[in-house]
Amino acid sequence: MSEPAPGRIRVLLVDDHEVVRVGIKALLASAEDLEVAGEAGTAADAVREAARLEPDVVVLDVRLPDGSGVEACREIRDGRRETRVIMLTSYADDEALFAAIMAGAAGYLLKQARGRELVAAIRSVHAGGSLLDPAVTGQVLERLRRPPAAEVDPFAELSEQERRILALMAEGKTNREIADEVFLSDKTVKHYVSSILRKLQVARRSEAAAMWARVQERGPARP
Repeated sequence: MSEPAPGRIRVLLVDDHEVVRVGIKALLASAEDLEVAGEAGTAADAVREAARLEPDVVVLDVRLPDGSGVEACREIRDGRRETRVIMLTSYADDEALFAAIMAGAAGYLLKQARGRELVAAIRSVHAGGSLLDPAVTGQVLERLRRPPAAEVDPFAELSEQERRILALMAEGKTNREIADEVFLSDKTVKHYVSSILRKLQVARRSEAAAMWARVQERGPARP
């Protein structure tokens, strides 16, 4: 790993389209205070490179060929809290937005944003700020304004299989132990766990397990 230039913000670019990475890299090269520390095209590579390079900021596509950018964000943040993540997406998807926020993303921009907006976003999150693209801010405010519904099943969006896996998570079982019990591969169980966290809008499996335990104390949930 080369020595970082003093005072520069080190950025890791993650997008499965090389042409997008090339464009962003050229854009950032024009900013004297920014430095592209590395690139990745998959979620797995993003997590590995973030751990290896320890960038200041990761610019991360929401949708990647081998998994969710949101889950990659969660793993990157779990591994190093100092690293800030900006999620990039082609669509103003409020579910992906909230999942990204719960995963610890500091920013969320549409790919249609102007180059100077991305540069400003990188500088802002590196300085400790948080930001949302104006196109999705309204969705956030609308969701925050919604009054809480009474007696809503927090697990209503979970499939039967996801509920079963969540119950096993609450018992403290690992992904491998869950896979053995439900006759699935470790990779499939990991996918289910990521889906459960996204639907429950929590960042960690311990939070999901605690939610399940609290509901069980009040009364049996639908299996």
